[in-house]
Amino acid sequence: MWRLRRAAVACEVCQSLVKHSSGTKGSLPLQKLHLVSRSIYHSHHPILKLQRPHFRTSFQQFSSLTNLPLRKLKLSPIKYGYQPRRNFWPARLAARLLKLRYLILGSAVGGGYTAKKTFDQWKDMIPDLSDYKWIVPDIVWEIDEYIDLEKIRKALPDSEDLAKLAPDFDKIVESLSLLKDFFTTGHKLVSEVIEASDLLLLLGSPGETAFRATDPGSESDKRYRKVSDKEKIDQLQEELLHTQLKYQRILERLEKENKELRKLVLQKDDKGIHHRKLKKSLIDMYSEVLDVLSDYDASYNTQDHLPRVVVVGDQSAGKTSVLEMIAQARIFPRGSGEMMTRSPVKVTLSEGPHHVALFKDSSREFDLTKEEDLAALRHEIELRMRKNVKEGCTVSPETISLNVKGPGLQRMVLVDLPGVINTVTSGMAPDTKEIIFSISKAYMQNPNAIILCIQDGSVDAERSIVTDLVSQMDPHGRRTIFVLTKVDLAEKNVASPSRIQQIIEGKLFPMKALGYFAVVTGKGNSSESIEAIRDYEEEFFQNSKLLKTSMLKAHQVTTRNLSLAVSDCFWKMVRESVEQQADSFKATRFNLETEWKNNYPRLRELDRNELFEKAKNEILDEVISLSQVTPKHWEEILQQSLWERVSTHVIENIYLPAAQTMNSGTFNTTVDIKLKQWTDKQLPNKAVEVAWETLQEEFSRFMTEPKGKEHDDIFDKLKEAVKEETIKRHKWNDFAEDSLRVIQHNALEDRSISDKQQWDAAIYFMEEALQARLKDTENAIENMVGPDWKKRWLYWKNRTQEQCVHNETKNELEKMLKCNEEHPAYLANDEITTVRKNLESRGVEVDPSLIKDTWHQVYRRHFLKTALNHCNLCRRGFYYYQRHFVDSELECNDVVLFWRIQRMLAITANTLRQQLTNTEVRRLEKNVKEVLEDFAEDSEKKVKLLTGKRVQLAEDLKKVREIQEKLDAFIEALHQEK
Repeated sequence: MWRLRRAAVACEVCQSLVKHSSGTKGSLPLQKLHLVSRSIYHSHHPILKLQRPHFRTSFQQFSSLTNLPLRKLKLSPIKYGYQPRRNFWPARLAARLLKLRYLILGSAVGGGYTAKKTFDQWKDMIPDLSDYKWIVPDIVWEIDEYIDLEKIRKALPDSEDLAKLAPDFDKIVESLSLLKDFFTTGHKLVSEVIEASDLLLLLGSPGETAFRATDPGSESDKRYRKVSDKEKIDQLQEELLHTQLKYQRILERLEKENKELRKLVLQKDDKGIHHRKLKKSLIDMYSEVLDVLSDYDASYNTQDHLPRVVVVGDQSAGKTSVLEMIAQARIFPRGSGEMMTRSPVKVTLSEGPHHVALFKDSSREFDLTKEEDLAALRHEIELRMRKNVKEGCTVSPETISLNVKGPGLQRMVLVDLPGVINTVTSGMAPDTKEIIFSISKAYMQNPNAIILCIQDGSVDAERSIVTDLVSQMDPHGRRTIFVLTKVDLAEKNVASPSRIQQIIEGKLFPMKALGYFAVVTGKGNSSESIEAIRDYEEEFFQNSKLLKTSMLKAHQVTTRNLSLAVSDCFWKMVRESVEQQADSFKATRFNLETEWKNNYPRLRELDRNELFEKAKNEILDEVISLSQVTPKHWEEILQQSLWERVSTHVIENIYLPAAQTMNSGTFNTTVDIKLKQWTDKQLPNKAVEVAWETLQEEFSRFMTEPKGKEHDDIFDKLKEAVKEETIKRHKWNDFAEDSLRVIQHNALEDRSISDKQQWDAAIYFMEEALQARLKDTENAIENMVGPDWKKRWLYWKNRTQEQCVHNETKNELEKMLKCNEEHPAYLANDEITTVRKNLESRGVEVDPSLIKDTWHQVYRRHFLKTALNHCNLCRRGFYYYQRHFVDSELECNDVVLFWRIQRMLAITANTLRQQLTNTEVRRLEKNVKEVLEDFAEDSEKKVKLLTGKRVQLAEDLKKVREIQEKLDAFIEALHQEK
């Protein structure tokens, strides 16, 4: 009986448990009761089997917390009044504790499956960013080259150290035994039984429980599905944007730290702390290759096959501002609405310890951190542009090369072109628009050039003409990067923001592009610094609706991202094309060398500069040879040249007028007066002119005379140009005339002939002079009257009518002179009338002027013959001269005059020779050196003066070799960097 009563009490306990258990619906059969109830013997249920009940709940919480590992709870034994006297609760407690591992294992499996499925759902929602891998700079993918990951891995704790940080499960089990005081109450027992049954269900079917956690039919999943897809996308985009901004700041911080570290390293290298030679940077080597190619013969057209970044855009679209943001300095001249870029500017960006800029042909460095140097640099660029522009033009195709170095600059070569215009305004040349188009096409038609197309976002897109030009040159957009500037103004002015998105995505233009970017180039204030513009740009895009509404992606904004993308694209293009160009130059070099060997096998390959140096040495040697001319030779040619220059004046203006006088006193007075006037006004100047002409003749003779087999006619044009330019620049010393005037005046004042030899020399000099004048006079009379009877008979020549008249007049005047041999030099009017009437009586009509002209030549011949006869008489007159012609009818004052002239010529020639050898030859040599130095700096003049197939072939060979060497060095450095 007591067993029946005990079973009835147990059934009542089980029914109460079923009624008060939370999370259950309806009643459960006996088979569904908890395991604890089945620990009690029920005799009136013979079909009772020990089975695991299916404990179902109406609510299952979906959270990440449900995936945490569950701890097995310790169950308290049931203590009721109807229990057997023997109590086995320690054994049951031990059995429950041994099942703890099963509870932990089941919860881990179910939670892991739930976590994996949740992770897959989130992974599917994240967009694929592999297509934008090129936006990320190379330094991110090559970070393992700069950061030693092996050291970081070794610095991390081992698995054993991590195991020490895990909780001690033995101590946890021991601490569970302290909870047995809580098993004294029945309410505690019931709750622990319910929890234990729940855990057992998890242990019994972990896969089923985990599946329920993600079952679409569950109540938690339904709540999750209530959230709209749009809100999910917005939330994910916002999280992605914040993540990108976060990593952008981290990247900027790392770049700044790297920039400072590299600056310190480069500064230490400059100071010599590290005794090692820094190699030239890749971008500097590549820029040198482009500089050499720009000077190369355009017929090969090879310079257009190497990459560079070509910046094109409409005028005032912000091209220069974008370039300044990339260079991190305001280096270009600016103006409000006017054309400032008048010629292409090649800017080579490279990394260096200091932010400086320098021109290719100058050693001056401009410190870009100082406003004074920035202003000087802008002024220098503007001056160079105006110098390149020829008269009557507005723009020029000549390129200005500028190198900009600084810490953190992206390495690349950019070319800023003049802005494309739609209309030629006043002040511009009529062909300005066509020239700008031709310059832009010349740079963009390079198949490896990267086109940076700049579009002003603040104006209507339909007004732009540069997009059509770019689409013509790159229709598939494989090397074009589109940049929309002034986005801040565009966002304010454009009514529909989607229009900006259409521009960025390339849907508004027919032009295709490799990438699309949006930038802000400041607030329009020319005095803004680069740092202020960058801060304003970042602040604008952080608050811009274009970025928040996903019209623009985070990698499409800011000039920093643009600079990284352009640099990456530039180097990718360089790596793909530079080896092909090197191979083409190898073939070109082989062809040129073969041509030289076939045409000039015995000549050394000398380019234009080397030929100029060789010609320069020859010219200087020839100038030095002037100092080796003997003094006797100088004096002879100076005296002869000076007499040829002054002989006409001496005979016509001094000797003939003085000879017309009646006595010796008047003759000497007339001679002294005329010599004094001549010395004061004309003679010194004439002497200096003669000396300078003599120096020129000797210099020209040495320059032009052939040197035998060693003579190279390729230098003839250069020598002639040097001679002409030197003569043009050389001027005789101004003080030479004053000193020469005193010397000449003293020489002409001396009348004393010391010996018979000097007297004979004076007579000989006088005879030569008179005979030369007589010969000239005979020739003049012959031309006037025509050939005589011998020439008429022998050579069949006839006289003209005018010559017949002159001949009749001459015969009539000779009759007059025969009648009066001492006739004065001029005819009287009545004598002219008599001659004219006599000729008219013979039927010859003459004019009085013709009579006078004929008389001048007839009387001149008569006078010179009389003077020569008198000269022969004076050969014996030296004795009378010593006695001053006392008691003698012979007077030889004309001999004394010619002796004075001869002595003055000798003294003047000696003085000029001293000036030549002591001063003027050295000054001439100095002028020649200056001319040669000027020619050496003028490449255009060298091209004009040193020409020919041989020169051009040697020039091409030199340039091809130089380009090939630089390309090989660049390729080797490029491979080493890889």
